[in-house]
Amino acid sequence: MQLIYEKCRGRRAVTFDALDVPEVKLPEALLREKPAELPEVSELDVVRHFTHLSKRNVGVDSHFYPLGSCTMKYNPKMAEAVAAYPGFAWLHPHLSTVPEYQAKCQGALALVYELERLLAEIAGMKASCIQPIAGAHGELTGVLLIAAYHRDRGNTHKDTIIVPDSAHGTNPASAAIAGYKVLQVPSNAQGLVDVEKFKEALNDRVAGVMLTCPNTHGLFESNIREIAELAHSVDALLYYDGANLNAIIGQCRPGDLGFDVMHYNLHKTFGTPHGMGGPGSGPVGVGERLLPYLPGPRVVKHEDRYALEMPEKSIGRIAAFFGNFLIAVRAFAYILHLGDEGLRDVSRMAVLNANYILARLKGAYKPAYPGTCMHECVFTASPQAAQGVHALDIAKALIDCGFHPPTIYFPLTVKECLMIEPTETENKETLDAFCDAMLEIAKLVETNPDSLHAAPVTTPVGRLDEVKAAKELNCAKLQ
Repeated sequence: MQLIYEKCRGRRAVTFDALDVPEVKLPEALLREKPAELPEVSELDVVRHFTHLSKRNVGVDSHFYPLGSCTMKYNPKMAEAVAAYPGFAWLHPHLSTVPEYQAKCQGALALVYELERLLAEIAGMKASCIQPIAGAHGELTGVLLIAAYHRDRGNTHKDTIIVPDSAHGTNPASAAIAGYKVLQVPSNAQGLVDVEKFKEALNDRVAGVMLTCPNTHGLFESNIREIAELAHSVDALLYYDGANLNAIIGQCRPGDLGFDVMHYNLHKTFGTPHGMGGPGSGPVGVGERLLPYLPGPRVVKHEDRYALEMPEKSIGRIAAFFGNFLIAVRAFAYILHLGDEGLRDVSRMAVLNANYILARLKGAYKPAYPGTCMHECVFTASPQAAQGVHALDIAKALIDCGFHPPTIYFPLTVKECLMIEPTETENKETLDAFCDAMLEIAKLVETNPDSLHAAPVTTPVGRLDEVKAAKELNCAKLQ
């Protein structure tokens, strides 16, 4: 290492201006005994170093990213350009809250007002609110709205939320944080909510039911209307997890299916960076029952101007200002650009792509449930595991093939789970290349399974002890 420092000595990336303030000498006690051994590099060295590192990153703009239940689709640059408009990007959020300055941000307030109306219409809800700053935050807000409804009606005995075993992990967490007990109901052999078990769990103490449709198995809950009627019969409210809205947008609406409250993932369904691209946004939508309790302040329209008002029964603020406002700008641009028919095509293509992968792979990998799927297809690698190759090995081998792995070991209801969501933005050539890689890996399971245990072998860092790596964040210990 010392040799590297010596070779680099004297290189410069920048030239600093002369000090325009008096020079101050540090106390002797704070001085180093010798200079820090930092590399001295030129500007070109720096640029090439970080450009080289960037090529090792995996992202939607560079790779197929088939994480199931995450909807990691391409984010159109059109929406990015709109969010960069100075009138949005440089608008200070405080302006919207001070009456005498609201005239300076009427455009932004109009966007919030119109987007909330569009989101409500898309989902069949009475109104929506863009304050929540993430999907899980939207979930928590939704459960707090359910709690406000029951509190207002004197339903102090209602202390339970029902959650299916195929739910997203944040569902029971959100219910628990809101102060509710969580009661799990199982799935049946078809991967749907077991309605008979649901009936057994349902009683007067149930405040709400949290589920999504299609569910985390990638299947449409065909009994959803019956489930909604059963829940409403005991004055329980039905919550829709919007993580899978990409599968049904433009085809059917959660509100029409009987859901009372939901969250949207603007960072999944509506053209916004997700995951490492961040940040997220999780607006809530509500039906008639929960309309009075929406977070505030709300943007209201008075003839030709927009202002803020706090609803009388509002649960109050659940985020500063209007959440991640520039994510809302991207979503607004995305919705207007696609229009009604374009949004319908989103779900059509997402479901078509998932079923194409299902059809190509079901001969080599066992589908977790019978029949067609919705936006994602779920396989079990149990047959491969019986030969010593697990879902993790398959995922690592895909990295060597140039693909980000799909979701593995989730949902927990499927042993050796492989959950693949291609989204609507991938073309047939990409899907075929991915399927070819998966089929080649399936052949290796039969002919050379040991080779898969070492994957990945083409990356700067090989197979990790992932449990140890998560607990001991020390690069020197990574193998």
